[in-house]
Amino acid sequence: MSSQIKTFFTPAEYLALERQSEFKSEYLNGEIFAMTGASRKHNLVTGNAFGALKEQLKNSPCEIYISDMRVKVTASGFYTYPDIVVVCDRPQFEDEEVDTLVNPTLLIEVLSTSTERYDRIAKTSYYRTLDSLQEHLLVAQHETRVEQYVRQSNGEWAQYEYRSLDDVVELKSIECLLPLREVYDRVQIDPNYRPKPR
Repeated sequence: MSSQIKTFFTPAEYLALERQSEFKSEYLNGEIFAMTGASRKHNLVTGNAFGALKEQLKNSPCEIYISDMRVKVTASGFYTYPDIVVVCDRPQFEDEEVDTLVNPTLLIEVLSTSTERYDRIAKTSYYRTLDSLQEHLLVAQHETRVEQYVRQSNGEWAQYEYRSLDDVVELKSIECLLPLREVYDRVQIDPNYRPKPR
């Protein structure tokens, strides 16, 4: 999230504006937040992950969307655009426009330097209130690292971390495998990169 418009908007006003806008924005508590553009690495990582999963989901009941599928977190009234969204139950939408999904199964966010703290803390806490959500991934773009959060039967979330190109993330909620070697294909990782403290 970068620039903030201070005027208060209702959800209906936000959706009306968003559906006419050339640029994507998020919405929370009456405020609209313009989304920034993505870097080359961000686009490569997102596209690679999408491609790897789309191929595996060809004959499954799941649908996969990249970047432009708006998701509403009903409990908080938060509207956002995850980098990748998968829904395996029958897709449910907020209204007849069929552009705001309310029941994702899996969400993937590719972390950016400017939004990592927001994605890691705020977005993750909102996402976890979605009853339909079974798994959530945070994927780094400046280093080889995928964090996987999996909802347990007791409602708690288990965390797993993958840091090697030889690692493969098992996504049980959508019955897919996500090899890190595919995720980071053509992505140049700086061996001297040091992430900021979380």
